[in-house]
Amino acid sequence: MKPNNIILFAKNFWRNAFKSAIIYVMFVIFVLLTVYAAVSGAKNYEQQNTIRIEHQQKARESWEANPDKHPHRMAHFGTFAFRLKHPLSMFDYGIESFTGNAVFLEAHKQNSVNFSDASFSTGMLRFGELSMAMILQIVLPLIVFFIGFSAIVSERENGSLKILITQGASWKSILLGNSLGLFGVILIFFFPVLLITCAFLFLDKSILNSSHSWIRFVILMFSYLVFLAILSMFTIIVSASSKTSKNALLKLLGIWLVMVVLLPKTSQALGNYFFSTPSKSEFQAAIEKDVSQIGNSHNPDDPYYAKLRDSVLAAHNVERVEDLPFNYGGYVMGVGEKTSSEIYNKHYNRLVNIYQQQNSFSRFTSLLDPFISIKNLSMALSGTDYESYVDFQKQAEKYRYDLAQEMNELQMEYINPEKVSGSEGKLHVVDHEHWEEFPDFAYKFSSIKKSLSRELFAIVSLLMWVFISAILINYLTKKAKAI
Repeated sequence: MKPNNIILFAKNFWRNAFKSAIIYVMFVIFVLLTVYAAVSGAKNYEQQNTIRIEHQQKARESWEANPDKHPHRMAHFGTFAFRLKHPLSMFDYGIESFTGNAVFLEAHKQNSVNFSDASFSTGMLRFGELSMAMILQIVLPLIVFFIGFSAIVSERENGSLKILITQGASWKSILLGNSLGLFGVILIFFFPVLLITCAFLFLDKSILNSSHSWIRFVILMFSYLVFLAILSMFTIIVSASSKTSKNALLKLLGIWLVMVVLLPKTSQALGNYFFSTPSKSEFQAAIEKDVSQIGNSHNPDDPYYAKLRDSVLAAHNVERVEDLPFNYGGYVMGVGEKTSSEIYNKHYNRLVNIYQQQNSFSRFTSLLDPFISIKNLSMALSGTDYESYVDFQKQAEKYRYDLAQEMNELQMEYINPEKVSGSEGKLHVVDHEHWEEFPDFAYKFSSIKKSLSRELFAIVSLLMWVFISAILINYLTKKAKAI
């Protein structure tokens, strides 16, 4: 096998591909779809982030505008946490349209994330949104198959393949050369996506100097190049192993149907079947049941908290809570918050574990299906996968807990334990400057290392398919026939 022969066959494939006018038509349509998807994605990213930043600022202004007040009332006044979209979400929407982006944070209660795009849209959203990732994952593979399905088999049908073999051309040179030629043609389709996404990142001033987003972008584009290389080799393998061009095209379309539609849907259905999740009402009821068994921190006569009060009084050698060196009400609210949060986190982690078990079916299937692999890896790098959504929930819950406990500590330190008749009075309020001292919520994207570690199956799958394709090409060099 001579490298020059591989380049020769690659150039020949390139010339033959561009002899047909239909490839130019496909390219124009592909570019138009890409531009539409890019403009839609960029517009959605900018609009959504503008809205979410504005609402986060309004929530903060509302929080800071509160006058001198009792800290526990501020804990119940609460605030909002909004999830900003990742810059690469304009490339891959992932599951963002179906997950919420805002949550109300208050003491003693963990609210669900609300306001997903799907909740404000028509039923057409279930058919999917046209993103650049969707074009690369679904449309471009069809173009690869259409351009390359007859690469080898047509040469066999017209008798030219036999002539090449008799003239000394090796099967390895023919297969690798055509694979390289097909990959080169597909790069022409890939470059518009690469350039448009790159231009968007350059134009976004907020991420122009962000190495985090650029590294993600480079890894993301490289992953798609590996995926397209796999498709190119596999298309040539199918073409070389088929008896007729029609047979090769039908095989490739069948593979596309199984890997793009059937396997992903089947893996999701199996995950839901084997690992069923409780309904929202069942989830809330289970939490409330466990909390009620512990006790009610707002009820001074509750047996659990009455016992806690007695132990605190004994520890400080006093007989009344008014004689404690701190406000007992703030202390007991802190204990109640800690207890209820631990119960919620236990149930929430159990629920997340069920969802992760469901998703494990899809991750395992990715070993058989490179389409699932690139989809999962693309969402993870674009910050639009399920794990990114869970990260937001955990960050919001931590902020809620810290806020509630900060208010409880202010109550313990500044609120006079002696009751005042009538209204609260100055003894039962703290200065409003304390509201400003507590930092605002700021959502942090997952690290690149964390995102990649979640999708090890996808990475291994893509590398495995490169290896499998190489093995199949090597096998065909010994078994393929020119007639």
